[in-house]
Amino acid sequence: MLDALSRLLQDVRPEGALFDRSTLRPPWSLRIVEAAPLTLLTMLGGDAWLRPDGGEPIRLRTRDVAMVVGTEPYEVADSPDTTPQVLVHDARRCTTPDGRVVDERISMCRADADPARSTVLLKGTYLVRSSVARRVLTALPRIAVVPADPAGSPTMQMIARELGRDKPGQQVVLDRLLDLLLVATLRDWFDRPGTRAPHWYRAHADPVVGPALRLLHDDPAHPWTVATLAGKVGVSRAALAKRFTELVGQPPMAYLAAWRTCLAADLLRQTDATVDAIARQVGYANGYALSVAFKRTQGVRPSEHRAASRTPVPERGAAVP
Repeated sequence: MLDALSRLLQDVRPEGALFDRSTLRPPWSLRIVEAAPLTLLTMLGGDAWLRPDGGEPIRLRTRDVAMVVGTEPYEVADSPDTTPQVLVHDARRCTTPDGRVVDERISMCRADADPARSTVLLKGTYLVRSSVARRVLTALPRIAVVPADPAGSPTMQMIARELGRDKPGQQVVLDRLLDLLLVATLRDWFDRPGTRAPHWYRAHADPVVGPALRLLHDDPAHPWTVATLAGKVGVSRAALAKRFTELVGQPPMAYLAAWRTCLAADLLRQTDATVDAIARQVGYANGYALSVAFKRTQGVRPSEHRAASRTPVPERGAAVP
């Protein structure tokens, strides 16, 4: 069953070149200007402060995990008052505020110390192109911090252990562990009292709406109606429609249309399949029917979405004309 959160694991992946571990010595302050859509930050050793531009500083204690959403710059420092000393453009390049390249031998941007005795920042950067992934990320605040598990996070322990080794395949292992850390952190955040979890996420626990959502996600191309969906779940059509709308925020068929067009948007970006072929794959009779639904839910026609999603994106740090 591929709900939106499960799809996130498929559609948002860290890349080895964007993985970074920095050993830091007070006073220190990094200004992150790489414009990544999603970043995970955790202190493997020591504490830090996160300072979003225009926002209040947020304390990041050892093994807390912060999800930073959006491309705006932010700072990570040993104190809310420390002036940025290094600009981090990506995992490959650090500069001083006046533009000088930071020597890789400087401890601010290298990984050569024992996390148990040092201030060590772990940063995983994710590229987000998927429409399904954006459905998840739009439910997050600019910065979401999940406190460290008092019992110890097995994933974090595996990451720290892997970083202490020098074995073939390390980068692949770290990338997979960062996948796991991201999804586990998202679930922990959405399960926290008072957080704005997506309606569909909370509805998965409902004995009526949860099974209905799983059916829609499992087989979006099926010719669903509220009646057939209700029959599969074992309730009346009226009962399902009422309960689904209350918990998810929209009727079952409206949710299905949005889910289908999200899937279609990703297929338009990722494949060269025709609009007709994609339409049949996600549950529409032909390209025209998909185009009507796509325009209604996405705001553009499928061909416009495909053209826009194939526009080359400048490399980070490159000048934009």
